[in-house]
Amino acid sequence: MNENITIRMATESDTEEILAIYAPYVTDTAITFEYVVPTTKEFAERVRNILKKYPYLVALRDNAIVGYAYASAFNKRAAYGWAVETSVYVKQEGRKNGIGKKLYQVLEEILKKQNIINMNACIAYPNPESIGFHKHMGYKTVGHFTKCGYKFDTWYDIIWMEKVIGKHTINPKPVIPIIQLNIFEEYSLTK
Repeated sequence: MNENITIRMATESDTEEILAIYAPYVTDTAITFEYVVPTTKEFAERVRNILKKYPYLVALRDNAIVGYAYASAFNKRAAYGWAVETSVYVKQEGRKNGIGKKLYQVLEEILKKQNIINMNACIAYPNPESIGFHKHMGYKTVGHFTKCGYKFDTWYDIIWMEKVIGKHTINPKPVIPIIQLNIFEEYSLTK
């Protein structure tokens, strides 16, 4: 149940709690292809850099962070400016309680305000839970790459899933960096 979940923008001071959620995904799963858990300093830098242009959200229950989601550049070249890569992580013991769904709903709402058009997710394959979650959120599989990630003595495929949230027009509206939207207070409310 997610009725006691608050969604807000992350801050650098959240880094340790966010990293504590991410670390078991690095050490125990192939959901992320990182081999080594980043340092707190390294992770804080990631949060700081993402928040220059994109949303980085945390979900809280009883003032503790239980999940997070963010968007990042799909590709650094200018023509990709209207596409982002999305990521969501929930405390492993808190999964399947609607936290990821709430995070992604707010993330999508903000990305629309930024004039983002394509949301893309890169998912290790097989991963039926994540694929099912993204399908439920309206994503469709658009690419499948064979054995391109190696972790825990196993080769993994990846798939790309995509959700289009805007219209592909001639001369699309410019992307508005998150820091120019002045919505940090708006997303400090319970959702």
